Amino acid sequence: MKRRDFVQYAGMGAGAMMMPSLLLGNDIPAEALLEPGMDTVLKKKMADVALNTAKSMGATYADARIGRYLNQYVFTREDKVQNVVNTESFGIGIRVIANGTWGFSSTNDVTEDGIRKATQHAVSIAKANSKIQKEPVVLAPVQGHGEVSWKTPIKKDFKEVPISEKVDLLLSANSAAMENGANFVNSALFMVNEQKYFASTDGSYIDQDVHRIWPTFNVTAIDRAEGKFRSRQALSAPMGMGYEYMDGLESEKLAGPQGIKLYNRSYDIVEDATMAAKQAKEKLSAKSVEAGKYDLVLEPNHLGLTIHESVGHPLELDRVLGYEANYAGTSFATLDKWESKDFNYGSDIVNIVADKTQEGSLGAVGYDDEGVKTKKWDLIRNGTLVNYQAIRDQVHMIDQNESHGCCYAQSWEDVQFQRMPNVSLEPGKEKYSLQDMIKDVEKGIYILGRGSYSIDQQRYNFQFGGTLFYEIKNGEIVGMLEDVAYQSNTQEFWNSCAKICDKDDYRLFGSFFDGKGQPSQVSAVSHGSSTSRFNGINVINTGRTI
Repeated sequence: MKRRDFVQYAGMGAGAMMMPSLLLGNDIPAEALLEPGMDTVLKKKMADVALNTAKSMGATYADARIGRYLNQYVFTREDKVQNVVNTESFGIGIRVIANGTWGFSSTNDVTEDGIRKATQHAVSIAKANSKIQKEPVVLAPVQGHGEVSWKTPIKKDFKEVPISEKVDLLLSANSAAMENGANFVNSALFMVNEQKYFASTDGSYIDQDVHRIWPTFNVTAIDRAEGKFRSRQALSAPMGMGYEYMDGLESEKLAGPQGIKLYNRSYDIVEDATMAAKQAKEKLSAKSVEAGKYDLVLEPNHLGLTIHESVGHPLELDRVLGYEANYAGTSFATLDKWESKDFNYGSDIVNIVADKTQEGSLGAVGYDDEGVKTKKWDLIRNGTLVNYQAIRDQVHMIDQNESHGCCYAQSWEDVQFQRMPNVSLEPGKEKYSLQDMIKDVEKGIYILGRGSYSIDQQRYNFQFGGTLFYEIKNGEIVGMLEDVAYQSNTQEFWNSCAKICDKDDYRLFGSFFDGKGQPSQVSAVSHGSSTSRFNGINVINTGRTI
């Protein structure tokens, strides 16, 4: 397996979006992305080699994942193309249980002999590990699905769109930004196709074709006389869609205050870059916020990151149990709080769901990476903690006998483990728009987009910034603010949630490169919400110097 150096994309890393320092895969020409992979008949034959070998060596369970992972990344700056990356990674990962213990091995030698050797290695690892295993692995039962398939419902396959068209679109966005006052602009398109085949001794043979896309940019304006600069990131969201997301359909745009355009399931990057340049210039002369208590009106592209950090991560069961402690901390949402059945996570209008089925989301698949059919379930209902995120070998720890279907591996060569599904705040049930919400605020701040953030090792005390900030006085937006960040703790924050806009305002935010585990793996996850109001939140001035 070849490791290729991955060029860090300056200015694109924000919030929970962790850019990998290394991208696994072989460099290939763009046209090779269109070459067909191994057909399902041969995949089944190869997978059966692994399953049969594992059983012959005494394994009580085995699964095999044959994966072909295709990536195309396009990077530009101002009027130049910086890089075009095309990679392919192909191989098989085999996971077994022998003597009540997990074993895993992988290989890019997808032949009968190569698979047989990798499977033997996996079983040997399991048997060796069993000598120090204190309790046997307990798997929740799964009904075999037979031979099934699932595909992301795309309209345009990015692999069929010429690179020249993608480059022209990015350079057009850059040009629009420069013509409207930007001094610098970076833009990028990240496109991923995962062709995954899963087989298990439970009787499943699952073929899936998964697509994701993320267009983004960072615009910077400079005030040379004052010696300062301000930036504005894209208001796009990474999506589980095809290249049709780049069509910029008027029907998928929402009108925000101050002439701001908001985007749902279609993105107009040129229009957004034009707005971004003007807003970056405006930020240079915007009033610095006065620290104090404010009602915050949080737009979905911003709120998604807060959901991710203060709800998504703390309700991962492996984090709750301490498995992530050495790398990324634990969780304040301990089992005793869930067992009490009345732990107050938020106000009674806060309903947060986990969902691996939502169309257009980054986490949407038909089946997870251990063959469990995906679903939707409650995490917080009417403000009360009701469940976690758990997979087959975890759910017995919370007295449940059905996996939640949120197991994932970033590639065939990585062992699958519990990863965050889409975690979303349900919209309000009553008709209520963003304009209605602003009218109801006497002293507040409307916050859009992602910014810097900080949260403690138990996902409790935190601080979040943003991209754009607008002051609200007596029901009206009166101007732009700068140097804004808000501080709270998870329970206090979600209990301050006073109003949520209706489903017409509902949109997705996403994290395209979310890191977890040791060795670290990345996954993609969406967070949906409507614009929401949080009353009496402490706001600090980040620009003040002592």
